[in-house]
Amino acid sequence: MNEPVQLLKGIFASIVLALNVMIATAVVLPLALVKLAFQFRPVRHVVDRLLNGVMTAWVGVNSGWIDAVTRARWDVSGLESLTPGGWYLVVSNHQSWVDILVLQKLFNRRIPPLKFFLKRELIYVPIIGLAWWALDFPFMQRRGGSSSRKDLERARLACEKFRVVPTSVINFLEGTRFTQAKHDTQASPYQHLLKPKVGGLATALTTMGDCFNALVDVTILYPEGPPAFWDLLSGQVREVVVRARRLPIPGEFVAGDYLADRGFRDRMQDWINQLWIAKDGQLGELKQAAASRA
Repeated sequence: MNEPVQLLKGIFASIVLALNVMIATAVVLPLALVKLAFQFRPVRHVVDRLLNGVMTAWVGVNSGWIDAVTRARWDVSGLESLTPGGWYLVVSNHQSWVDILVLQKLFNRRIPPLKFFLKRELIYVPIIGLAWWALDFPFMQRRGGSSSRKDLERARLACEKFRVVPTSVINFLEGTRFTQAKHDTQASPYQHLLKPKVGGLATALTTMGDCFNALVDVTILYPEGPPAFWDLLSGQVREVVVRARRLPIPGEFVAGDYLADRGFRDRMQDWINQLWIAKDGQLGELKQAAASRA
């Protein structure tokens, strides 16, 4: 694809995305004020369903411009057993900002809208930060120490709100996008992944684990390397590989004190480590398969 075409596609997609954000935010904020003013469960039930509808429509528009500018090969499996009326806890590796739009596109109308654990600094992003706040996205400091307890309390309060209507809570367990430099700094024991952070996941489980129908374990790969956001806007993403699997959530993790109970914490971390070992191996196989195709 030549550069002028890429530029035109990028401008078109940027304009559509900006308009989509502005229109969705204009609808979301009045609904958020209603939810703030009338703290009654019946009102919240109606308003949250309306907010989820706005988010679903927003994702639908984004999916439209992605399809319009990108001729990517989508290699996706594992979505068949999911339903839009369930509660799901979704975990995924994290390679790029593009991950968010890719996963929203693939899961849209298959499961309830995805609610992300976000870095607290993102609440200050103009317009989008306000929309995330209105939609009850959990914001985390991720600084360790006393901040960890505050983070888990924020996550607990957010997850309590998610009990009102069917919800999908997604957590990028690595806490940040994968880079080789971060991998080396961590001395990660995994070849293709950073170490998983389990605190937010534990809080979601212990707060509303009885609501979740299943854990959805997602592995995402861009065979040509993690794309920048402009690459998606300008149609330069050529292949996306996603594997999802629906897994039962062990009953022992639905209740417990992750911070205070050492044994509970160790068992949960071991469970996630086993998931991460399997994911690391799967990423290696997917990379090998992509290299063979190339």
